[in-house]
Amino acid sequence: MIVRPVRTIGAWFGLIMGTIVFTFTLWGIGFSLGPGDESLKILLYIPAFLFIGIFSVLVLGAFTMTYRIKDDTLIIYWGFRSHKIPFSEINEINQITGRSNLYSILGFSWPGYMIGLYNSKGLGPVRMYATNTQNGYYYIKTNLGLYGITPRKPEFIEELAAQTGKDIEIIDMEAMPKSQRGQLMCEDGYYNLLYKINIILLVVFALYLAIFFPGSGASSFVVLLLVLALALFFFNIGNAARLYHFSDQGGYFLLLLGIAVTGTFIILSLSEISL
Repeated sequence: MIVRPVRTIGAWFGLIMGTIVFTFTLWGIGFSLGPGDESLKILLYIPAFLFIGIFSVLVLGAFTMTYRIKDDTLIIYWGFRSHKIPFSEINEINQITGRSNLYSILGFSWPGYMIGLYNSKGLGPVRMYATNTQNGYYYIKTNLGLYGITPRKPEFIEELAAQTGKDIEIIDMEAMPKSQRGQLMCEDGYYNLLYKINIILLVVFALYLAIFFPGSGASSFVVLLLVLALALFFFNIGNAARLYHFSDQGGYFLLLLGIAVTGTFIILSLSEISL
């Protein structure tokens, strides 16, 4: 039996957004740095191409992720890899309902896609191979690790439970005490406000340069400021979310830092273009 994950826009979202962001990044570096800036250009191109490589693997995994039951084995396909879990190694099959408090340990996620090692407060670490987890997922405890999957058809889990002889136990995250589940970022108004301000400033910065930079005679270096602001944004949102679960103040600080730096870049661009 083979099934795909719950249908989402995750794979296409990653492909389209990644193409836009990385295309602009490479163009921005090349456009803003001239013949005398080869050393700086190389220093910026190296991490850019490194992240393009990593992101390409993640997107490939999003398009190929599949779950299969074959020969008394649960197989999770992702990219060029496959994880084989013999039925004899499976200890529990849990259906997680409600909104989980997941944060990345060594994982990546964007709307409709979640991959890698996460920690679910109240449950523990879990290796996610999932798409949409907002309404829950299946948490499989094995001797080889703890896995989170989101098969499109419930019959897949029913078949897995029948063949392994395990019952499907339901864990309602909404009923779990807040002391165990922790504070959800999506319910923290201050965190969400800072997050939205970061996005608004980045959009305003991009629109300002798109409208006023062409023909202004300003240094092309201002385009590099937008590239750096974009890189800082993605760095900050990932690390702020991770830090938030250990210290909400730390998460706030990183988002405030992003606002301060992007705001400074905007001011520098305003002064450069208006001169």
